[in-house]
Amino acid sequence: MLSTSGILGYGYAEESLKIGMSWEPHVIGCDGGSTDPGPYYLGAGKSFCSRLSVKRDLRLMLIAAVAAKIPCIIGTSGGAGGEPHLQDTAALVREIAREEKLSFKMALIHSEQSKPSLIERIDAGKTRPLAKMAPLDAATVERAERIVGMMGPEPFARALDEGAQVILAGRSSDPAQWAAPAMRAGIPPAMAWYAGKMLECGAEPTVPKEPDNIFLRCFDDHLICEPPNPIRRSTPLAVANFALHENSSPIHHIEPGGMLDTEHCLFEAISDRAVRISGMTWTPAETYTIKLEGVEHSGFRAISICGTRDPVLIGQIDSYLATHREKVAAKAASFGVPASDYVMTIRTYGKDGVMAGWEPEKEIRSHELGFVIEVVGKTQDVANAVLAMARTSMLHADFPGRLCKEGNMAFPFSPSDIEMGAMYRFSIFHVVAPKDPYEMFPIEYETV
Repeated sequence: MLSTSGILGYGYAEESLKIGMSWEPHVIGCDGGSTDPGPYYLGAGKSFCSRLSVKRDLRLMLIAAVAAKIPCIIGTSGGAGGEPHLQDTAALVREIAREEKLSFKMALIHSEQSKPSLIERIDAGKTRPLAKMAPLDAATVERAERIVGMMGPEPFARALDEGAQVILAGRSSDPAQWAAPAMRAGIPPAMAWYAGKMLECGAEPTVPKEPDNIFLRCFDDHLICEPPNPIRRSTPLAVANFALHENSSPIHHIEPGGMLDTEHCLFEAISDRAVRISGMTWTPAETYTIKLEGVEHSGFRAISICGTRDPVLIGQIDSYLATHREKVAAKAASFGVPASDYVMTIRTYGKDGVMAGWEPEKEIRSHELGFVIEVVGKTQDVANAVLAMARTSMLHADFPGRLCKEGNMAFPFSPSDIEMGAMYRFSIFHVVAPKDPYEMFPIEYETV
C-alpha cells in the first residue's frame, strides 16, 4: 500500500509517487484530515488545506490509480469529514476527471450524523463520554453545529466489494482506510491496523521527516516499511518512535472494533532504508463503538498583534497587563458592554505565550515581547469594539518610569484589528454503540 502524505494537500515529491507506483501497490491513498487544527473547520465546513494544494495532490493520485487500475482511497475528506467537506472533495474529483478524461466508479461514504438519530441513541443508553466530558444529552446535540462519526474499516471494505475504484470518506479513524483493504486481502487484523498506523501520516516514520510518500508491504506475520524517495530512510528508531503517535498509551491503541497492542513489537532494519515490524497483536472489543466528534458555536473572535522592546515596560509587564485589563473592563462597561459579554486574553510571546501558567521558566530573557490580544464576544460587534479598546490601551497607557511619550507598541499590520468571525469549541467527544459498523455511514455510488 502506498500513502502519499500525512494530509491530502500537504504536498509530496512527484518523483516519490512515480517510484512508489513502480513498486506495484494494490492501493494508493491519503488521509484527508484531522482534529489537530481545532474545532473551527468542522464547525465552519471549511478545509484547512487550500483547494489549490489539495487538487494538485489529488490529481497526481487519481491519474496514477486509474492508470494502474487500483483503488484510490481518501479518509476524512476535506479536513474534518463533515458533509460540506465530503462534497467539496467530490466536486474536486469530478473536476479533475473532466480535465484529465478519467473514468471510474466513485463511492462517497457519509459520516455526518443526524441529530434525531443521535438523540434516539442517547435515550437508548448507547453513548458514553470520553476525555472527562459530561454524559451526552439532547441539549448538547441540539446546540451542535455539526457532528460526525469516526468510521472504522468496514464501510471502506464494503465500497471496495461494490467495485468502487475511488473512495471518498467522511470522518474516519486514520488507520481504517488502510486496515480495510489489508484485511479484505486476508491480512490479519493486527498487521492491517499497524500498517494503517504507519501509513496514516505518510513519510513520518522516516528520516528526514517531511510530507512525502511511504510504502508498506503487508504479510501474515510482519510488515515492511520503506519510503520510495531515495533521500529518506525508515530506521528502527524512526518507525518505533512513530508508533507512539497521537495516543494516550504508548502500547495500546483503541480503534473501532478492538485494541492494537504494540508492547511486544520488534523493529529490525532489513536494509539501510527499510524496517521489518512484527509482534503486534489485536484484541477484539466486546462492544463495537464509534467515536463522535461535534462542535458548537461559542462566540465571535477578533485579534490584534503587537510587540514592544521597551526595557522599562518589559521589566514590569505583569503589572502593566493587569492594569491594562482593568482599564479595558472599565471602558467597556462605560460603553454598555458588560464583562459577561466577552472574554479577553493576552498571549505574551517571549514570556509565557506557549505554556501560559504552566511555563516553568519565569525569568524573561528576551529583549522584546510579542502580544496577541484576543477578544471573544457574544457578537462580532462586541468583539471588535472591545478589541479596539484593548489595542488603544496597550498602545498608549502610561506606566512608572515611562520615557516614551508616544506609542508603547509596534503593530506589524494595518488594519491592526483582525476580525476572525465565528469560533467553535468541541462539545462532543463521546462514543456510541451502533447496531453494526455500517449503519451510521451510508454509501453513495456514482460513475465519474
